[in-house]
Amino acid sequence: MPAVVGAVKVNTVSSSSIFNIGDVYAINPYTTAKTFAGGGSFNTGNGIQIQLQQSNTQFIDDDVIDQPNISS
Repeated sequence: MPAVVGAVKVNTVSSSSIFNIGDVYAINPYTTAKTFAGGGSFNTGNGIQIQLQQSNTQFIDDDVIDQPNISS
């Protein structure tokens, strides 16, 4: 079913984002990322207290490519 869209104002679209108006079958990002984080990471909220006597994040990533990016 076709989409009817009114006026749209776009201020900015970054290079790693996707902007779509209307009908779409599939939207695929063109960037990937891998994050390694230790204890006490990614905490949100008010009054968080973290006590880490010794934190150590070790990772082994033997494969070179986890998910290839193919730009069209």
